[in-house]
Amino acid sequence: MRHTFLTVLIAALMQFSVQPLSAANLIAKISLSSQTMVVKQNGVVMYRWKVSTARKGYVTPKGSWKAKWLSRNHRSRKYDNAPMPYAVFFKGGYAVHATYDLKRLGRPASHGCVRLHPDNAAEFFALARENGLKNTRIVITR
Repeated sequence: MRHTFLTVLIAALMQFSVQPLSAANLIAKISLSSQTMVVKQNGVVMYRWKVSTARKGYVTPKGSWKAKWLSRNHRSRKYDNAPMPYAVFFKGGYAVHATYDLKRLGRPASHGCVRLHPDNAAEFFALARENGLKNTRIVITR
């Protein structure tokens, strides 16, 4: 009898599980072809923003990563101390971050990072910090 009760209880509790524990609840999906980023929180589209990814001669990696670390006022060691405010790093030196080169948003222009308008980068940075890095996923597709 006890075994049956536990089985029924476990089955009942499993109905309320919306996502696996390992699933991210904040997802930034970047499209290289459309130069856009769609931000979903708990499956709901929150934002659609223009981005700039790698220009000719550079690469923005394709794949899916959990956010690794945040840096509010980062500067690039590789590219002449270039500002990378509101950086959300996801793979080595690659990050989603703000740019001040606003006229290039919507087309490839970076050394490989995903660039956003400063207001949008600040919002994504805050969401990543709020949701936690382990719950933040960056997905980059062609």
